[in-house]
Amino acid sequence: MYQERIQRILAYMQKEGIDVALITLPKHVYYLTGFLTEPHERFMGLVIPAAGEPSLIVPALDRSAAAEASAMKNILTHTDTDNPYDVLKNALPPGLKTLGLEKSHMTVDRFEAMSAQIAAESYVDVEEPLREMRLIKSADEVERMKHAVKLVEAALDAVVKSLKPGVTEAEVVADLEYQMKRLGAEGPSFSTMVLAGEKSALPHGKPGSREVREGELLLFDLGVLADGYVSDITRTFAVGEISEQLRDIYETVLAANEAAIAEVRPGVTLAHLDQTARRVISDKGYGEYFIHRLGHGLGMDVHEYPSVHGQNQDTLRPGMVFTIEPGVYVPGVGGVRIEDDILVTADGCEVLTQYPKQLQVIGK
Repeated sequence: MYQERIQRILAYMQKEGIDVALITLPKHVYYLTGFLTEPHERFMGLVIPAAGEPSLIVPALDRSAAAEASAMKNILTHTDTDNPYDVLKNALPPGLKTLGLEKSHMTVDRFEAMSAQIAAESYVDVEEPLREMRLIKSADEVERMKHAVKLVEAALDAVVKSLKPGVTEAEVVADLEYQMKRLGAEGPSFSTMVLAGEKSALPHGKPGSREVREGELLLFDLGVLADGYVSDITRTFAVGEISEQLRDIYETVLAANEAAIAEVRPGVTLAHLDQTARRVISDKGYGEYFIHRLGHGLGMDVHEYPSVHGQNQDTLRPGMVFTIEPGVYVPGVGGVRIEDDILVTADGCEVLTQYPKQLQVIGK
C-alpha cells in the first residue's frame, strides 16, 4: 500500500519535472510510510528522489519506532545537537534543480534554515497529488474510520445514559473524553463540544460552567482519533420536555440532514448537497439561521478536502468521505445540529454514523 502511494508521487514528479520531493507533514509521512509520530520542534522528513530509494529522516530517539512501523530501508537520524539539514543535504542527489515541498506546511523559519544548506534552483508544491490520494479512501482507511465512529458513539452513549440536570458542560466534556480513552481511542479528534440551552445556538461555542437544565437543548459535537483516522459526530438532545419551537427546529434540521443524505451518489455536485439541505431549512423559515457550510471532508484530519458548500461544483466519487451537518441557531433560544459521516459508494452512500437521530429526551 505504501509503495503504491509513493509510486503515485513519483509519477507526479516525473510529469512535473521534479527531482526530489520532501514530505514533512507528519500525517503525510505516516500516509506514505506507516510511521506516525509528532516530532514537535525536531525535523522529520521523507525524501523521495526521482531515481533511487527514498530515505526517512527522523530524530535519533525515533529510529527504533520508525524501523518497526515502516518498511523503509533507508532511515537516517539526527541528534538534538546535530544540524538536521546536514543530514538532509547528504540524502539529496548532487546538482539538485527542482525540490518539491508541502508549501502550506513548510514554515519560513525552516525554509531559511534548509536553504542555508541546500541550493536547489527552484521549489514547487507537491500537495496536489497527496490531496487527490487522500480524497479517495481505501478499504483499509474506511475500516479505520468505521472503528473511530464506533468508539465515539460508544462514548456518547455511555455519557448520555447517565446524564442528569445540574451537571456542567465542562464536566460532561471530561466524562466524554474519559470514556473515549477507556474504550481505546487515542483521544478526541478536536476540542469536544457540549453546549446547553441558549449556548447551543453558538456553532463554535466553548463549554464551561453552564449547568444543564430541564426544558432545554443539549448539543454534543465530538470525535475521536484512532489508528491515524478520525470520526466526527453531532447530536442534539432534549433535556426533559422542551417547547414546540425547539421541537420544530429539531425536526427541520433532521429533515435537512436526511434530504441531503438521500442525494449522495457519484456524479452529484457538492453544491447540490448544500443547496438541498439549505432549501429544506429555508422553506421552514429558518434560512437566516443556517450560517455555515453543510460539511467537510474527513479522514486523517477532522477538516480536510472537500468543502461541502453551495459554490463547490466538484462532483462526488466513490471513496470520498465527508460530513453532512446542517444546523439552525436561533440566538437566545437554542440551536440544533445533526452531523453524520458519509462514505460515497458506487451507487449511493453509506452512513458511517449510526447513532439514533430521532429526538431523544434525556436527563430523566
